[in-house]
Amino acid sequence: MRTAAAVAGFVALLAAFPFLVTAPWLMTIALFTLMYAVLASAWNLVGGYAGYPSLGHAAFFGLGAYAEAIWFQHHGIGSGLAPFAVLPLVGLAVAAAGLPVAWIAMRTRSDVFAIVTITLLFVAQTLAYNLRGITHGAQGMAMPVPDFAPATFERPFYYAMLALLVFALLLSWAVLRSRLGLALLAVRADEDKARGVGVPVGTAKLGAFALSVGITGMAGGVWAYYLSFIYPQFAVDPLVTIAMVLMVFLGGRGTLWGPVLGAFVIAPAQQYLAYQYGASQLYLLGYAALFVLVMLVLPRGVLPTLTDRWRRRRLRADVGPDVAVEQP
Repeated sequence: MRTAAAVAGFVALLAAFPFLVTAPWLMTIALFTLMYAVLASAWNLVGGYAGYPSLGHAAFFGLGAYAEAIWFQHHGIGSGLAPFAVLPLVGLAVAAAGLPVAWIAMRTRSDVFAIVTITLLFVAQTLAYNLRGITHGAQGMAMPVPDFAPATFERPFYYAMLALLVFALLLSWAVLRSRLGLALLAVRADEDKARGVGVPVGTAKLGAFALSVGITGMAGGVWAYYLSFIYPQFAVDPLVTIAMVLMVFLGGRGTLWGPVLGAFVIAPAQQYLAYQYGASQLYLLGYAALFVLVMLVLPRGVLPTLTDRWRRRRLRADVGPDVAVEQP
């Protein structure tokens, strides 16, 4: 109940934001912040709960973007809401495409899995450049521009991303409290022991991966519709994956709210730095420095670190400092 109340309050605050802030540049930052919160929460299903650090999620982000664009090359957008209505189909298609990839990649472990998935990313980017009959290659692919009011143009995209974030949070919460969640946590702790005691390891990993890339693909679909033009270097961008991973590690890997916290800290800073220093690419140095800092100072993330400190303080208050120090 407390989690549901927290999600409801959080969503209500975000839903009111477009009526409190109307500057287009602030709405753009808010939209991209929500997008990265969705992506980080999706990545957390595999990299956090299961402990499989995927570095290829940007491939599925791009797949969702291209699926949306290709479909509406041949279909009208009506009042402008049709691309939002097909997002569940995009998610299902991307999840289905991710299953054979997961079946192969998840036969490996840890570092090897990361290498396999980042290889997938570059393969997907190469295909996006070279399948010109489908993706139009480096020339890019256009999507129809909706006839939304200029003063509130960002709002439909903002609320679509907000709906995806709510879905990602509720799904993550449900997974944590299900057999799938228990299986994923067992895999993260010790996969061999989990398999030895009868945990359906393979099914759990495939299910988590499909859910994760499905949400990622839907976020890519909204992104493509918002920008209305897709280039391979941006649709399948390694920096998108790096951002997901960094946000999850900053907020707290394997937690419900950690990825959201990481996104709400990093995404606005990323947008500002890219705006200020994007032409010189100096903002990438800030990205790298932040990643190293997080790994050194907060290896478990902000939320787990703060939770541990709060528990120690409660323990000291309840049993006294001398006894608390003796606790493991």
